[in-house]
Amino acid sequence: MAPAAIARHTAKTVCVMDSSSRLGAALVDRLLHRGYTVHAAAFARGDATKAAWSENKRVRVFRADPLDYNSIAEAIRGCSGLFYTFDDESSYDEFMVETELRAAHNVLEACAQADTIERVVFTSSVTALIWNEKLKVTEDVDERDWSDPNFCRKFKLWHALAKTLSEKTAWALAMDRGVDMVAVNAGLILAGPELSSANPYLKGAPEMYEDGVLVTVKLKFLVDAHICVFENPDAYGRYLCFNHTICHPKDAINLAQMLSPGPSPPPSDGLGVIQGRIHSKKLNKLLLEYRDGLQVAE
Repeated sequence: MAPAAIARHTAKTVCVMDSSSRLGAALVDRLLHRGYTVHAAAFARGDATKAAWSENKRVRVFRADPLDYNSIAEAIRGCSGLFYTFDDESSYDEFMVETELRAAHNVLEACAQADTIERVVFTSSVTALIWNEKLKVTEDVDERDWSDPNFCRKFKLWHALAKTLSEKTAWALAMDRGVDMVAVNAGLILAGPELSSANPYLKGAPEMYEDGVLVTVKLKFLVDAHICVFENPDAYGRYLCFNHTICHPKDAINLAQMLSPGPSPPPSDGLGVIQGRIHSKKLNKLLLEYRDGLQVAE
């Protein structure tokens, strides 16, 4: 995509919510480098005022509560776009599922009521696609797939259930209210103190590996993907976002060492080489066409 297409966006004001998450903070930083004015809306559990960019003149810091519609509406007021991520990785249970679902409803309703919002980039997860009976079938996974809520409840896959129901809620509202929304379904993010074996994304990791759908993504790649789908007018629907599939025993061992550092590597007994069954062709094509433009103003 030609740089001229990007120039239409760089003078605009956008909101990043939750800006205190690792992805949110990285998005604020990159957007500022690209010339945007940013409303950095931090949820109650974070403190955006401690970020390096908090004193930037093109940043307005907001305290937002995902369950408080008015605080969301205030944060997005005057913005042409919203980057929304709900990134609580401390724990997931049935209560968190309901919280994330309600938050998604509030955010999309606020965007529908805002006159200035042109596009919403909704961060979801690969876990919203992979958990269903198809996992044991030979078919590959792509953006058309959804995790089965009943399957998730049966095996207490609360992270997957939260991401599935919140994204479906967002899509239902977006389509009903005419909100231009794009979803980025991210793999396990390889960044931040939350990267540990206790990360709720990893519930069922052995099964993910066996079925060729255990994927990871570097933070910079994920940020690029978000900016690309926001700025490219041709972006639509859902985009699987990852840049590595864990398919080989040595890859699984390397990931295990990253999650639980120790003096000796964990055993790889019983692990075989797996054929990857998940693809991000849709995003890769978009990035290939747009990558040169992402370097503008950086």
